[in-house]
Amino acid sequence: MEKAILGRKLGMTSIFDESGLSIPVTVVEAGPMKVVRKKTPERDGYSAVLVSFEEAPKKQNKAEAGVYKKAGVEAGKILREFKFSQPDKFEVGSEIKCDIFAGGDMVDVSAVSKGHGFSGVIKRWNQRRLKMSHGTGPVHRSVGSTGANSTPSKVIKGLHMAGQYGHDNVTIQNLKIVKVDAARGVLLIRGAIPGPKGGLVTVKETVKSK
Repeated sequence: MEKAILGRKLGMTSIFDESGLSIPVTVVEAGPMKVVRKKTPERDGYSAVLVSFEEAPKKQNKAEAGVYKKAGVEAGKILREFKFSQPDKFEVGSEIKCDIFAGGDMVDVSAVSKGHGFSGVIKRWNQRRLKMSHGTGPVHRSVGSTGANSTPSKVIKGLHMAGQYGHDNVTIQNLKIVKVDAARGVLLIRGAIPGPKGGLVTVKETVKSK
């Protein structure tokens, strides 16, 4: 992986290309990230780059405070680690901005999806309700049968039932960056990405290039 950045989802809009075709895009305020530490195989057993995102007042524990103090970097709100293929080109204290990407790049976007709380099977799994008349009873939106009572005499593992819906780590692969606005520090990514407005997203170089 050569390119990666953290950002905040601002919302969706649409832009027009040269032919006048409307393209739906998600606007992501990407970076800047500050390089806090470089991990090496000799000391840590692997190569990685530790970065901080968003300068915000947050109480640091002693371990994090020591990392920031040694790097001479102002404490950030979020610490993340990226395993870049060429970590030597990043220096401690330098910034990683959205201009590492370019229009046309294919990326994978990861985020925590919207949480919907405890939900029934119709909302969670798109199941069909029972008819509303002819003696159906007060079970119109219930889960229905959960298995045979003779064989195997148990609820089969993985059966679609009511439960927690959303708030999962989701990755959408092979999304195209339509435009990079380095002056404003935003990326315009074609299509929808997971998470609510203001949610933290990770944009990485795609691993399954088409």
